Amino acid sequence: MVRHKRSKLVGFLLLPLLLLFGAGPAVAKCSDPPGPKVDWTKCEREKKRLRDMDLRGGIFERTDLTYTDLSGSNLSGARLLRATVNSARFKAADLTGADLTKAQGSRADFAGAKMVGAVLVKAELARADLTGANLSGADLSKAEFERAVFRNAILERARLAFADLARADLTGARLAGANLEGAYTLLIRVEGTDLSGVTGLSQQQLEIACGDAETRLPEGLTAPAAWPCTPADRE
Repeated sequence: MVRHKRSKLVGFLLLPLLLLFGAGPAVAKCSDPPGPKVDWTKCEREKKRLRDMDLRGGIFERTDLTYTDLSGSNLSGARLLRATVNSARFKAADLTGADLTKAQGSRADFAGAKMVGAVLVKAELARADLTGANLSGADLSKAEFERAVFRNAILERARLAFADLARADLTGARLAGANLEGAYTLLIRVEGTDLSGVTGLSQQQLEIACGDAETRLPEGLTAPAAWPCTPADRE
């Protein structure tokens, strides 16, 4: 009888703690093998070879993936908020719906990646390679893409409002429905690019960009007299 009362008392005392902290929350284990929904929050995963892995829905918040090779991997729906992906390789990876908000990825390689509906708000991706990437409907608002390469990328309906695109290369990019309101377009390369379907683009933005006679513009805007830029201008 005494033992029964004591057990009830212990349970009663533990109940508030369980309610406060949870009865066994999921904890990130950096030693866990790669797989769908893996949680590597704040883990050190730099210089790893993770090619062609199934990492759907994985959690990589504040994870260090510097120089890690994720080429061809499935990262659809993954969370990479504030992740460090400097010089990481995501070549031909599937990042559909992935969240890279405030990720830091100087010189990261996203060439040919599928990034439909991805979120890159305030991401820092200077000199990143997004050649041929599919960023349809992606949100790149307020992100930094200085000297990034978007050659032949699909940016249809993408949001680039107030993004830093200084010296970025958008040659041949598909931009129908893209929002460029307030984007910084200093020496952005749009030679031969069809800009006729973009929204938010101003004459002032065009004046500091680098287009040519083949660049198609939205109705009401005109090609600057300074076009085309010289090689010296683009340095």
